Amino acid sequence: MTSGLSINDAPSPNFDARELPVSMIVLHYTGMESGKAAIDRLRDPEAKVSAHYLVDEDGTILKLVDERHRAWHAGRSHWRGVTDINSASIGIEIVNPGHEFGYRPFPEAQMGALIPLVADIKERHGITRGNVVGHSDVAPARKQDPGELFNWHALARLRLALPRPTRNLVDPGWPDAGFMLALERFGYDVRDEIAAVTAFQRRFRPEMIDGEIDMECRCILLALLLPKPQGDD
Repeated sequence: MTSGLSINDAPSPNFDARELPVSMIVLHYTGMESGKAAIDRLRDPEAKVSAHYLVDEDGTILKLVDERHRAWHAGRSHWRGVTDINSASIGIEIVNPGHEFGYRPFPEAQMGALIPLVADIKERHGITRGNVVGHSDVAPARKQDPGELFNWHALARLRLALPRPTRNLVDPGWPDAGFMLALERFGYDVRDEIAAVTAFQRRFRPEMIDGEIDMECRCILLALLLPKPQGDD
């Protein structure tokens, strides 16, 4: 139940029963040539994919699957020890052609609709900021979305996602193996090390994504791991 938001029903048959309580929000881009093509696919029983919500570029919000149910949006994925991400999450598809079809910034109207939707879901389910993630965070070896052009800062400044640390950064001097252990502790699946580092950079240092561990990456990750007085809420 999303209060105060204008949401249109567009039911998808692609769902089943949850086996875990909701503890995450996963943001995706649709990665298709048009919003209509994405909506059609998400409602096609043959496609076997879905999400709970879709946010179009003009700010229109569609509800595809009831939050009580397990939508099929994350695929093989992992975050902070959870491997059935679909059972534990609300999935939101954001219309954007993605890297394959002409990746572009997300319009203001779209972000203006997404932000209150995320805020409402986060509050109702008591989801922490650290569990508001992108598809690339939970499936780094397979996915790039919502990508480096997504405005995570707009969510972070409203405490809807973790901010990128920028102040009082200290290099812990970890060797690469130490960095990977820390990245795993933070939540990532690190079995594909380059993919995991790339996903981390895409999320927290989008201006330079090279899959290589450097001082800035170490500083950012350490700051994210250090306890904050206000807590990870």
